[in-house]
Order: sequence, then structure tokens, then C-alpha cells
Amino acid sequence: MKTIDDIDVSGKRVLVRADLNVPLDGGRITDDGRIRASVPTIKALVDRGAKVIVCSHLGRPKGAPEPAYSLAPVAGRLGELLGADVAFATDTVGESAQATVGELADGRVALLENLRFNPGETAKDDAERGAFADRLAELADVYVGDGFGAVHRKHASVYDVPARLPHAVGGLIATELDVLERLTEDVQRPYAVILGGSKVSDKLGVIDSLLDKADRILVGGGMVFTFLAAQGHEVGKSLLEKDQLDRVREYLARAEAKGVEFVLPVDVIAATAFAADADHAVVSADAIPADRLGLDIGPASGELFADKLADAQTVFWNGPMGVFEMEPYSHGTRAVAQGLIDSDAFTVVGGGDSAAAVRTLGFDENAFGHISTGGGASLEYLEGKSLPGLEALEG
Repeated sequence: MKTIDDIDVSGKRVLVRADLNVPLDGGRITDDGRIRASVPTIKALVDRGAKVIVCSHLGRPKGAPEPAYSLAPVAGRLGELLGADVAFATDTVGESAQATVGELADGRVALLENLRFNPGETAKDDAERGAFADRLAELADVYVGDGFGAVHRKHASVYDVPARLPHAVGGLIATELDVLERLTEDVQRPYAVILGGSKVSDKLGVIDSLLDKADRILVGGGMVFTFLAAQGHEVGKSLLEKDQLDRVREYLARAEAKGVEFVLPVDVIAATAFAADADHAVVSADAIPADRLGLDIGPASGELFADKLADAQTVFWNGPMGVFEMEPYSHGTRAVAQGLIDSDAFTVVGGGDSAAAVRTLGFDENAFGHISTGGGASLEYLEGKSLPGLEALEG
């Protein structure tokens, strides 16, 4: 793959596919991590005299403008981080985009409105997607793929535009790929993987793959209750995917046969309702009351998980241990994050909610080896899947 160092961008219109899909509370950005991660590539292009046209999606609008998903707040924050105004086009490929790009001077930046406001971005039909890609490509002379969080999507701005323009990878994707290679090709052992989040079905593929790669797998979050139920334990009103019980039993059996250590919580925080002010208590993981639901791993489990990370040389973490947004159920996630920091391992926080948790709970991002910007993309890479956005950049 070519990088931005391999191409001449001076005076050229460079379309950067970034991942600026940040959480919003009204018009307020609650976590700007992905914007900050995009700045180095944009700044490098600016410093070399490019006209930089940034594009991204935000949320899941249905192919038409929805004010709640506008990238306008992102343009403001990006400008603050760059120390220069960012021009904002109020559409993706229409009159505003064309005028904004047409007026852009060398070394300046513009941001297009949410790509998913156009149905062509996510269309399954190749012709419809291609027609939108044609119009995006007309805005630029060069394409730079730097939105790692979207490379697992076969979308127009990710997959089709690179075929229409000279292209290269940005610094963010290059860094992400270097890190993922360390998790797949040159792994320092022991290799520990921590998986959390709500649904085990979201992690089936990566568990299947990691059973051949990891030395131990630690499971928390909502998905753990399917594992506990598969072992015959009562899980009360906790999140449970009954249709995955047989698959989980198969994984546990395979892990035992392969000598992969599966570590499950020994205690959980069980509450009477999904609420911060609900009555909650620490209970044994094998004795959750029938009228309660588990919302976090318990303190003994936090210590256990930290102990299992202490001698690791490589750690990959994807998914919080509980409902970290509610203070009473944030302590398991905090314990795991601290366990990563206290270990001597190369630590990777696998994007998504895990990255948000690290920042929300006040940890220093520099205390971790790498915080990924792409949860789903990281998982699919570790599964061994082909990622359309990377395929397109290889050509």
C-alpha cells in the first residue's frame, strides 16, 4: 500500500475518508477521540500544501438528511484542533460541496456533510453506489483512506472511490495495521484477550479465531451471562442469548481441549433494575437471584482478571465489563483498564465502547500501548476476514 509520503499532494484536492463518527448529546460532542486521531494525517496534508476535503459518516441516518446526525459540530471541533477554520459543506456532492471545494485554497480544510445522508453511500446495488462514488471522486484529484473504523464496510466512500482516483493510506490506518500485525503475526506470549460488551453473538467469529491464537480469554460484560447459563448457572433477568448456548458450550470444550484458559467472573453486581439508583449487591456468579440482573463483574472478579493480566506480554481488550456509564456498574471496567496499565504487556484497547470507557473513566490514553479507533474493524481483522476498505487501498 502507498502511504501519503509516497504521493505528491501539493496544490491538489485530496479527499480524506476519515472516521469522525463521534457520540453527540444534542450538538455537543461527548468523546472527540476519533476526531483527534484524524488530525495528524489531515495536518500532514495541510503542511504539504494540499486542499484537504474530509468526508465521514456519523450515526445511522437512512439515506436522507437528519439534523441530529449533522457533522456541523465536528467541523467546529476539527477546526479547534487544527488551529484554523474548517469550511463546512451542507451537502455531500451537491451545490454546497462543489462550491466549498471550489473556493478551497492550498493548505486549507473543508468537511463535507454526513455521507450517509446520501443513499448511494451504503447502497447494496453496485451501480447506485458507484454513481455516488463518481460524484465524490469528481471533487478530488487524490484519495486518502484514513477511516479505520469504516474499512470493514463496502461503502462508496470506502470501497468504490479509491478505484476512481490515485490513492494512499493515511497515518491512522497505517498505525492500526502495524498494531494488528503484532496481534496476529508476531505475538509475544502469554497472549491474553478480554472480551466484553452486551452480546456474545457479536463476538462469535473472533472467539472462534482466538481459540487458535490466545493463551487465555477473559469474558465479562453482558455476554458473560450466556457463558454462565451454558455452564448451568442461574442468571436471573440478566441479558441472555439462549440460541447461542450450544455454541458457547462448544467453545468452552474446544478451549479446554486446546489448553486455552477461559476465565469467567466469580462474582457480579446484580441489580433489581437497569438503573443507577436500583438496589444492587455483590453476588456469586453461580447464584444470581432470579429477580435480579447482572450489570457488572464484581470486585473479586476484577482482582482475578487483573491477576490474569499480570504476566501477559500481549493484551487485546474489546468491550466493557459492565454498564460503565452508570457509576455503580463502572468498577469492573475500571479494574480491567487498571490491570492493563499495571501489566508489562503490549496493550491494545480495541475501539468502540472500550475506548470510550477509557476516556470516560479518566484514564491517561498514553498509559496504553494503542487505543484503536475501530472496534468492528479490529474484530473482523482478528477473525481473518477480508476488509473491503483495505482491499481497495491495495490496488
